[in-house]
Amino acid sequence: MPIEAPLMTPDNVDAEERNEFYRSALSLLGGSGVRFMVGGAYAFERYTGIARKTKDIDLFMLPQDCRKALFILGSAGYGVEMTDPTWLAKAFHHCHLLDIVFNSGNAACPVDERWFAYAPDAEVLGIRVKLAPIEESIWQKAFIMERERYDGADVAHMILHCGRGMDWERLLERFEGNWPVLLSHLLLFQFSFPGEPDAIPRWVMRTLMARAGTGLQLEDARSRLCRGTLLSRYQFLPDIQSGDYQDVRFAAPRVEAA
Repeated sequence: MPIEAPLMTPDNVDAEERNEFYRSALSLLGGSGVRFMVGGAYAFERYTGIARKTKDIDLFMLPQDCRKALFILGSAGYGVEMTDPTWLAKAFHHCHLLDIVFNSGNAACPVDERWFAYAPDAEVLGIRVKLAPIEESIWQKAFIMERERYDGADVAHMILHCGRGMDWERLLERFEGNWPVLLSHLLLFQFSFPGEPDAIPRWVMRTLMARAGTGLQLEDARSRLCRGTLLSRYQFLPDIQSGDYQDVRFAAPRVEAA
């Protein structure tokens, strides 16, 4: 059964005007055939029951569909911009924002067809939509470790409420060579919720701890790469700017919107 995902409104926002903008955008994109999933605060509340005030709505879509979505929304009279061709575009109406996400800021978590294959049905503002899957939501949030924003608590709460029914094999596949990031969150989850040992399958911890026991032998362990920029775009810049390390983000191909 579709689940209505309400939205808590910041105090200085006209909720009805904002919701009308969102309904219009969702209807326009849905009617045009552009596939998208709702993420962000809407999906987080759906998965955890935790509501929070937010100033925007996040839509996830394939990179090749982003510019078409901007054209559709722009033709309807809304402001649009390609904020960062690596991962983010925006649409806006007055002070109300809609984020179009097709990758992650570190370019490590592109939206692909597998997102849609596992996206559950929901209802947002009276409109039937797909939600960003819980596994891919964790995958993206796990890398957000800026000084001003750390999504570790979000990851912990999603594991707490959904871990027993998650596709852990797919989640491990998503992290691939970045599996130490996932392990760090799982250890912090166990620290935060010691009375919830069944939220994470034992085989998952055995697998990751066995890898860790070999000394974190990543593919680039002997290189002068800095992988810290996958976690924070700014806090590891001194290491890059000094010339001592190469930014791992630019050592691999990047996925950009068509």
